[in-house]
Amino acid sequence: MKHLNIRVTGRVQGVYFRASTRDVASKLKLRGFVRNEPDGSVYIEAEGNEEALEELVAWCHHGPPRAMVENVEVNEGPIQNLGSFDIRR
Repeated sequence: MKHLNIRVTGRVQGVYFRASTRDVASKLKLRGFVRNEPDGSVYIEAEGNEEALEELVAWCHHGPPRAMVENVEVNEGPIQNLGSFDIRR
């Protein structure tokens, strides 16, 4: 079990990034949340097995079809025993 904090920048708001992230994370059986940030980035906290987290990070590098990802910043954090994967506002 591992916890990642992920920040994605570029054209990532208004392109269904949060909903797509939730769908991908749910398929990978990850727990956590995704939210839009005031600076235009998308912030994700995800917990689960390392392989599933690596798949999520790889997906974040391109995102949904209309996104234009410029950067993906990943940091490890402490396990928080998050619930199901949610979209936060």
